[in-house]
Amino acid sequence: MPRNYNKYQYETSPRKLEPEYAPKRNTHKGKKSTARKTTPKVNKKKQEAQKKKQRKMIKYVCVGFAILFAISFRNAKIDELEYYPQEFFIDENFEKVQSLKKELAAVEKENSQLELAIESSMNLSNIEQQAKELLGMQKLTSKQIVYVDFEKTDHIEPAAESINIKEDTIFTKAIRTIKGLFK
Repeated sequence: MPRNYNKYQYETSPRKLEPEYAPKRNTHKGKKSTARKTTPKVNKKKQEAQKKKQRKMIKYVCVGFAILFAISFRNAKIDELEYYPQEFFIDENFEKVQSLKKELAAVEKENSQLELAIESSMNLSNIEQQAKELLGMQKLTSKQIVYVDFEKTDHIEPAAESINIKEDTIFTKAIRTIKGLFK
């Protein structure tokens, strides 16, 4: 069948491709032999070494599982302490910790209230009142006020000498000579 890929195909199924090679078939089949197959003798030492490696590997796996079990058991105990209410545990240290936590919360609440009170009392009228009452301070009278008159002149003196440093480079000398020629 010649291959013509340019023709339009009216069917809905795709065309079948022919293989580019034909597999070779084995024409002669192998005859079964009646000879007895011999198994090679395995050395007993090798078998013992192999069994020893297997036992060692089993021990490592068991130790690994024991470690994983211990870790998961410890985590389960920690979770149990977190989720159950306090009435299940009667421990003096636990009760002490809980009472100290309550005290800490009360002290922190009082501290925040005091900070808020200090911030609210920090205005000018409260400060003035505290100065009058506690320190005995008073406002200035007109006799206590002294006005100072500063002259409005400048107190900066210009330098007596002016320092002019001009270095004549070859380039500036050349420009001056060229300008001198055109004058």
